[in-house]
Amino acid sequence: MTSSVLITGGTGTLGRHVTPLLLDAGCKVRVLSRRGGDPSDGVEHVTGDLLAGEGIEAAVDGAETVLHLAGGPKGDDAATRNLARAVSRAGARHLVHISVIGADRMPLGWFRTQLGAEEAVTGSGVPWTMLRAAQFHDLVLGVVRKMAALPAVPAPGGLRFQPVDARDVASRLAELTLGEPAGLVDDLAGPAVYGMADLVREYLRVRGKRRAMVPVRIPGKVGRAYRAGDNLTLEGADLGGRTWEDFLAERLG
Repeated sequence: MTSSVLITGGTGTLGRHVTPLLLDAGCKVRVLSRRGGDPSDGVEHVTGDLLAGEGIEAAVDGAETVLHLAGGPKGDDAATRNLARAVSRAGARHLVHISVIGADRMPLGWFRTQLGAEEAVTGSGVPWTMLRAAQFHDLVLGVVRKMAALPAVPAPGGLRFQPVDARDVASRLAELTLGEPAGLVDDLAGPAVYGMADLVREYLRVRGKRRAMVPVRIPGKVGRAYRAGDNLTLEGADLGGRTWEDFLAERLG
């Protein structure tokens, strides 16, 4: 029997990788985004705004599984609450959610909104699966590019990342979406941990550039959390296969 899957944020970085995997598995896929999309084989595009609460009821109607990938710099908790209410009313059998490693530990506003989104999912009454992932290579590249454009690059001591490739996350999410509700599954991180200075140095090496590195200290609770590795999962995580070096070689050649 063909499964009907609604993907929120299906036109984003992660959604563009997940959608073809679900189509290949025989799913009927509907994609919800603020701007819609061009019709393509096997994909139905619908327009809606999760934060404004617009178009959600129609989008979830008839969907057996909802894969929630949509996110932004703010408001993810409120947007997810709107979605979770609609999914519950529609009687979907499975709500799959992507979150971030450290959502329950990092003392930063964005991480707190991710924890709020998690709570909306777990309190929805809909059987759920949740995957916490590390920062994607694509996101880290954007940060590193901006830092490397400075005449001298700040190198925050103790700031570490374990970036993961979006394709590795997409593969895991497709597997979870096709499976039964599993609750909170093992975190997914990249195969190596890097200091911020290491990430920048490798980027500069690939680009054939040089920059001075200036050590800085992150103060307060945030600094202590990063130095403690609260944004990492050093044990008990699934690991993606593509390293930062692999990603840069492919993306920047």
